[in-house]
Amino acid sequence: MDLVVIVFTVCALVHPDQCEEQRIEYVWHGSLRECAQGAQPYLAQWIGEHPNWTIKNYHCEAPHKEEKTNARGTARPA
Repeated sequence: MDLVVIVFTVCALVHPDQCEEQRIEYVWHGSLRECAQGAQPYLAQWIGEHPNWTIKNYHCEAPHKEEKTNARGTARPA
């Protein structure tokens, strides 16, 4: 099971300068480029649930881990 994150910028319809980043995490078994093509149904669902917003741009990326490893290989909080 491979997780990816769709990262997208949305702006309010009534205040187009009011924008924020949103994220949707889901299972994907392809490349990040293919994810961007497969993301459209998820984005359409998000817009259907948030009709006062519009999506300006989006991309896919690997999910960030909660912990990062330092140079010594010791886990530390992100």
